[in-house]
Amino acid sequence: MEEESTNSLQSIFESIGDPRVERTKQHQLLDIILIAILGVLCGAEGWVDVESFGNTKEAWLKTFLDLPNGIPSHDTFGRVFARIDPKQFEECFLNWVRWVTEKITGVVAIDGKTLRRSHDAANGKKALHLVSAWATENRMVLAQLAVDEKSNAHYRHPGVIKSLGLGRLSGDD
Repeated sequence: MEEESTNSLQSIFESIGDPRVERTKQHQLLDIILIAILGVLCGAEGWVDVESFGNTKEAWLKTFLDLPNGIPSHDTFGRVFARIDPKQFEECFLNWVRWVTEKITGVVAIDGKTLRRSHDAANGKKALHLVSAWATENRMVLAQLAVDEKSNAHYRHPGVIKSLGLGRLSGDD
């Protein structure tokens, strides 16, 4: 299944347009995107962490990526992601999440949380409320969506459900 997963990940993200000038391309766009995604999935919290992940896992990454010039630098990751069309990346990422959700087994829990200290009373901004879809057996957040206010109805927010391709929740009538 690992090969199938890798091929699907690559095929989903290969449609992203490369915003770089041809003469400045030392690394393939798909390599940059996939290393970043895999790095973040493994706990990377910034471009330096993504580069470190890539360097640590380079031998494994070379089993399915070309990496003609090795692992990109953290500056390269930052520059490329600053230029990628965010809507195009979001669309590809959601397509990948939908593909992953087809493989999910068990319960998908929908829950809401208010982020502590996310309010700004001086500027009239309320606290941020997030609704999340959590695959319990896979221990994975599938989607998050900011909502206007805290309410039990938001925990079953149709935006989260639709973005996952879940359709209806059991118990909906």
